[in-house]
Amino acid sequence: MSYDEQLAHRLRLQLNRPPGFSERKMFGGICFMLHGNMCGGILRADLIVRVQPEEFDQAMTRPHTRAFDFTGKPMTGFVVVSPKGYRADTVFKNWVAHGTECARALPRKTKKIKPRIK
Repeated sequence: MSYDEQLAHRLRLQLNRPPGFSERKMFGGICFMLHGNMCGGILRADLIVRVQPEEFDQAMTRPHTRAFDFTGKPMTGFVVVSPKGYRADTVFKNWVAHGTECARALPRKTKKIKPRIK
């Protein structure tokens, strides 16, 4: 598996790499983290977005979404958005905002996580 490099570039630009930002290759794709908490990622051409638990059901009603199911057991709190579901800039920005808000709401990881990708 791999990930869409153009989508990764688009996501990096939108995130603007704030302090505490890091990237890691995970799940055969790439994961974007804020203070050690995943806010989103990319798997092939799909956008993975972390959402607040209370927002998960609502997020799943949006077009072109599905639960993140990497191991056969869906992970609540992570939504996969297909390319048609994030193509428009306003929609893409909205998804990215959901992911970063969720990561900011979580306690920062106290253990220093060494970024694997710079």
